[in-house]
Amino acid sequence: MKTKRTTSKVMLALVLVCFAFFNSCEKNEGVDIPSTNNESNAGVIDQGSTIQRDFMGRIVNASSVPLDNVNISIGNKTTITDANGVFMIDNATVKERQAFITAEKSGYLKGMRSVVPTQGTNNISIMLVAENLAGTVASGVASEVALSNGTKVSFDGAFKDESGSAYSGNVDVYMYHLDPANPNVEAVMPGNLQAVNANDDERLLETYGMLNVELKGDSGQKLNIADGHVAEIEVPVDPAQTSVAPSTIPLWHFDEVNGYWVEDGEANLIGGKYIGEVSHFSWWNCDAQFPTVTLCLNIVDSSNIPLSNVKTELWRSGATYGRVGFSNGDGEVCGLIPANETLTLKAFDLCGLEVFSTTVGPFSTNTNYGDVVMSTVSAVVVTGNLVNCSNNNVVNGYTALIYGSQYAAVDVTNGSFSLSVIQCPSLPSFDLEGVDFDTFQTTTVLPFNFSNINVGNIIACSTVSEFITLQVDNNATEYYLTNLSAGEYQQGVGFSISAQASNGYFYIGSDTITPGNYALDQFGFEASSIDLDYSIPTNLQLNLSNYGNVGDYIDATINGTYTDNQGVVRSLSITIHVIRDN
Repeated sequence: MKTKRTTSKVMLALVLVCFAFFNSCEKNEGVDIPSTNNESNAGVIDQGSTIQRDFMGRIVNASSVPLDNVNISIGNKTTITDANGVFMIDNATVKERQAFITAEKSGYLKGMRSVVPTQGTNNISIMLVAENLAGTVASGVASEVALSNGTKVSFDGAFKDESGSAYSGNVDVYMYHLDPANPNVEAVMPGNLQAVNANDDERLLETYGMLNVELKGDSGQKLNIADGHVAEIEVPVDPAQTSVAPSTIPLWHFDEVNGYWVEDGEANLIGGKYIGEVSHFSWWNCDAQFPTVTLCLNIVDSSNIPLSNVKTELWRSGATYGRVGFSNGDGEVCGLIPANETLTLKAFDLCGLEVFSTTVGPFSTNTNYGDVVMSTVSAVVVTGNLVNCSNNNVVNGYTALIYGSQYAAVDVTNGSFSLSVIQCPSLPSFDLEGVDFDTFQTTTVLPFNFSNINVGNIIACSTVSEFITLQVDNNATEYYLTNLSAGEYQQGVGFSISAQASNGYFYIGSDTITPGNYALDQFGFEASSIDLDYSIPTNLQLNLSNYGNVGDYIDATINGTYTDNQGVVRSLSITIHVIRDN
């Protein structure tokens, strides 16, 4: 059984690097693989001692559609993503200052993320970009391939295969230009902008554009530039950066073994492009460099409640773009920032409206800043419990909150989950989905309203299409999974739901079919285990979040307290997810 864990800290790199998560063919918690690290490839940067950490993440494509069956590797563990694009890996062997995550799927560029691992579950977000065949050239002759935005690579015609032998034939050129203006730049780019310069000093980068080039031969084999030869690259400068772009800038290639950028030449600004020569292809980056330190902080609301999934931007003075990230389930953020600079920290609600701004720094050493109190914001805490088909608490799984365009996932602790968010006034509802990794079972997507944020028990059991759960105080939860009936009475006026199980019966009747929050005078219910004294007022409320057509779902919850016939005040939590019959 899993023990309680602190949910991961979402990584900052110059900036906050994203976060932020069905059914796979094998257990999605990571399998051991032989270590590929060796001292000869240890790199220049001291990443600290070897440790074990837990990870959870989500892989999507450029349209933010989740990708399943993506091969994930972290340290000594591998796994694949589920149909939600989510993966979970526990006890991966990584370094104190760096965990290097790779994500690979046929037809996509290799995703590579570096984060500073925390003691809790580390949340990872990677966006995979589809391979783009930009052109085909022939070996032995000078040629060039360009993208529509002016990105260009010029070859002298000399290529080699992976064994180092000269290659003769056609060369397919796959190209991708990552513009700093891309709102998903942190989710796409490799690493976390950690770098080592020509003097072997650790640095943090600010990008003016990245370029990925992959070369393949007639048989699909990987190729590269022949030894002793170079190619010329031209990378357009984003118009918003033109006024601050330096005339000469270092070039950096991404080291796919050590997981950071390495200074390797320079480029000159000519005609709105950075132009330079490279001797091999991987990812290349035109970047300014800064000394770096590690910063950790906690995002909390006015009542010191940690805020999760908060969009946060960190701005360096004079920077054209802030970097975007999302706080984790405990509101924690940790990663690399520029040293000795005052930074502006902004936070946004889930509709994209700025709700808070403050300054932090400068910091000359690694710093645990503590709480950043968003004094104008109050958290909404969504809680509940995830159970499996046997009505036992899920011990290896997660619950995801889908809210507008945002997707936030948190792993469960013996079934229970808690997500604190900033509610967007124009979006009163949200969806939840739970997944059990041990059985590969999932809930359906369940709708809820923010007027009722204790969602009770939800069942991760794909074979269960409808259910009612009922819990009094901390007593064992009752489940109604069969003999369910739901429909309207006095057409268009109200509805009723009944259920019969071995443990008894359940019935609810409502005077309305309009989604909303209602007091007990607008609905009534009975259950074998409920001994309610109707002569004493209650604060029980029905939250009808969804009333579907025939064949669709009725979703509702009942929460609050009541007094029983012995005068004892009881708490009650009921979750209803049933199919409308008429």
